[in-house]
Amino acid sequence: MITEKDVNNCILSAEKRDTRFFSRKEILRFACSCIDLTSLEGCDTDDKIINLCQKAQTLNTAAVCVYPTFVALAKQQLATTNVNVACVAGAFPAGQTPIEIKLAEVTYAVAQGTDEIDMVISRGKFLEEKTDMVKDEITAIRLAAGEKCLKVILETGELQTIENIYQAAMLAMYCGADFIKTSTGKIAINATPESFTVMLLAIRDFFQKTGKMVGIKPAGGIADVETSILYIKILEEVLGEQWLNKKLFRIGASRLADKLQAAIEE
Repeated sequence: MITEKDVNNCILSAEKRDTRFFSRKEILRFACSCIDLTSLEGCDTDDKIINLCQKAQTLNTAAVCVYPTFVALAKQQLATTNVNVACVAGAFPAGQTPIEIKLAEVTYAVAQGTDEIDMVISRGKFLEEKTDMVKDEITAIRLAAGEKCLKVILETGELQTIENIYQAAMLAMYCGADFIKTSTGKIAINATPESFTVMLLAIRDFFQKTGKMVGIKPAGGIADVETSILYIKILEEVLGEQWLNKKLFRIGASRLADKLQAAIEE
C-alpha cells in the first residue's frame, strides 16, 4: 500500500539528487524533446494548428496534441518530420458519453491518421466502484485504437485519494495503456508532484509484476522550467534512466516550450 510518507520521501530524495544529465542545458533540451505541444481550445482554427505544428518542428518536440477534427491537418503539416500527432478522443475531457460514441470518435481519429490516442477514464464510474465498466471502456478503446499509442488519462485531481490514483493507474495498465497520464488540463487541480509520484510507483510495481514498461505523461499546469526539471528528477528517482526518453516520458504543456527554449538560449 502506498502512503503519503512514501510519496513525500520520493519527492524529497528526487529534489536532492543529481541527474544523469551533464549540464542544465542538456536536461532542458531533453524536457523540450518530450513535450506534447498542445492546443485544445474551442477557439482552435486551422491557422492556429498550422502554427502549432511549425513550432513543434522548430523546437523538435515529441508530438502535437489536438482535437480529432484537426488530426488530418496536423498529419499533413508534420508528414516529413519525426513529430507525432496525438489526439484526445473518447469524450475528452469529461468522459460523460456512451461508449458507442467514444469508440466512434476514436475510430474517426485513427482513420484521420493520428499516431496516438489520449483518452480519459470515467471517473464517476470509478468512484462508484463500478470498475468493471471502467475496465470494459478502456479495453474497448484499446481495441479501437489498434496499434496506435494509447495514453489513458486518470484525471488525478478528481480521484480524491492516493489509493484511488494508484488503483486507477494499475487498472489502466492492465487494460493495455501504453502511457498513463495525470490530467486533462481542464480542471482546477492538474498534475502535481504527488500524483505523478504515485503513478510512477504504480508503473514500477506493474513493471516488476509483468515486465512491461509503461510510459507516463504529467499534463496541465506545468508552466515553468524548474517544475519540469523536478518531474524529470522524480522520474529518474523512481524508475531510473531507462525511462528517460520520449517513448516513455512526455510532458503535456502549451506554455512551457517557449520558456525552455529561452532558458536553453541563455
